[in-house]
Amino acid sequence: MSRKCDICGKGTIAGNSVPRKGLPKKKGGAGQHIGVKSKRVFKPNLVKIKAIVDGTPKSMKICTRCLKSNKVQKA
Repeated sequence: MSRKCDICGKGTIAGNSVPRKGLPKKKGGAGQHIGVKSKRVFKPNLVKIKAIVDGTPKSMKICTRCLKSNKVQKA
């Protein structure tokens, strides 16, 4: 199974990791220096549960957002 929510389809997303050095000017510093950006991966918060689908219990991976909003009924 892939790292994807079975209800909403939320999956991994690529982005940048941005290192910041120095105190910002707003806090009385000389300003922040942004270093070299490197790629990173944002992973969804998935949980493996048994849910009732078409009257039968089925094991599935869903994100905690779908679980909290009652989009699926736990078995």
